[in-house]
Amino acid sequence: MLRSLWSSASGMIAQQTHLDVVSHNLANVNTQGYKKRRADFEDLLYQIGREPGTPVEPNSMVPTGVQVGLGTRVVATPSFMTQGNFQITENPLDWAIAGKTMAGENAYFQVTQTDGTIAYTRSGVWDVDADGQIVNHDGLLLEPAIVIPREATSIQLSRNGIVSVKMPGQTELQEVGQLELARFVNPAGLRAEGDRLFLETEASGPPILAQPGTDGMPEVRQGVLEMSNVQVVEEMVEMIVAQRAYEANSKGVQTADDLLRIANGLKR
Repeated sequence: MLRSLWSSASGMIAQQTHLDVVSHNLANVNTQGYKKRRADFEDLLYQIGREPGTPVEPNSMVPTGVQVGLGTRVVATPSFMTQGNFQITENPLDWAIAGKTMAGENAYFQVTQTDGTIAYTRSGVWDVDADGQIVNHDGLLLEPAIVIPREATSIQLSRNGIVSVKMPGQTELQEVGQLELARFVNPAGLRAEGDRLFLETEASGPPILAQPGTDGMPEVRQGVLEMSNVQVVEEMVEMIVAQRAYEANSKGVQTADDLLRIANGLKR
């Protein structure tokens, strides 16, 4: 069987995955805190017809050799942790991590999952449950936990993460909690869990915890949301590239099929 048939088929499979990644990015163009992904490719094994450097005479050798590749595959779909655009909401429970440095783009809110493990998110959309605890839209508790008194008339978040409330009959704010952020040595190694959550892995390394505005951590803003960092125009271009590459590989399959058909008809 022709190698080109299987090489072109591997290219079609890889471009299909490429299109899946692009489609997922476009589907989340308005998802708060979403980080775009990219499909990375690698070439597959090579069949060696002649090794480079094979001697042909006592004083000469083959300069390049014969090496035929066997196609491609998607090897990784890393996330781009660049900061998305900010949207002003004026909602006191909408918070954003503000920082364009590497540490700022690699900083996360923490939430406690139902099994007690910690997950990490860039989405700063929060709410208050029936017990006054700050939770995300799925009811997961902010970590460390912060409780808002029922009688509070307003909530204030300082740039260094101090959460304060104003109580009836009081002129000064009452501090109720301190926000803590996490960052990672290798944020691309985090595992995407869905629901705008990431999980720690061996590749990401353990979280480095610090308060906003300290130890290289970025500050936080209140009444602001970080939107997706997906650029629609870039994704549309990637979609066109994936489509054309898929078409080119399909032509390779058709051409290899034509060659086989010709070979099968030689006895006529």
